Amino acid sequence: MTKTRFLALVTALALLLAIPTAVFAQNARPHVFVGTVTLDGATAVDGAAVTAWIDGEQVAATNVDGGEYSLLVVSNAGFPGKTVAFKVSGANASQTILWEEGGGDIVNLTATSGSSGGGGGPGSTGAVGPRGTTGAAGAAGSAGPPGPAGPAGSDGSTGSAGSSGSTGSAGAAGSAGPAGPAGAEGDDGGGALGLIALIVAIVALLAAGGSYMMGRRA
Repeated sequence: MTKTRFLALVTALALLLAIPTAVFAQNARPHVFVGTVTLDGATAVDGAAVTAWIDGEQVAATNVDGGEYSLLVVSNAGFPGKTVAFKVSGANASQTILWEEGGGDIVNLTATSGSSGGGGGPGSTGAVGPRGTTGAAGAAGSAGPPGPAGPAGSDGSTGSAGSSGSTGSAGAAGSAGPAGPAGAEGDDGGGALGLIALIVAIVALLAAGGSYMMGRRA
């Protein structure tokens, strides 16, 4: 167990030395504390609070893990010449130590319940309270820029036919068309009667002509 704490302390100090000096340009280097934690004669349970106090004010906090703790005590100006006191689950530990910039110490803490007095300052921080109710919704944000144009829609259906228009006025008469082809010849008229009539007419003409000639001779 002691070897583990020693390695933890060495590791913490090595990390501090590896940090560039510029990081501590405005902050003092921390004092590292590691060790075991005993409360009421038994190893403190995991999660038990371990806090560091200087002049009645809490300056650092951590939790027990596997019966041990690791704590960094630091501020902008540091705590030169100040004594660091410790509490375990709000009970004062019997160990104290002077703060030293860049220091590192193994401090095994032992505390007894009910010894919260004399350590100065308020007790350790309590458990986190239940989550509060959800707050009211905030005001709506400003409208975003217009989105891109969507794709073209499909063609609409064909509309119904319109009503018929009024009858237009008559146009001018067109020019005469060309003569049609000659008609077919008609049938011979009269038959036998017509022929007899023609012969009678000829005979009558001849008789009339003969009478005329005889009249002139007389």
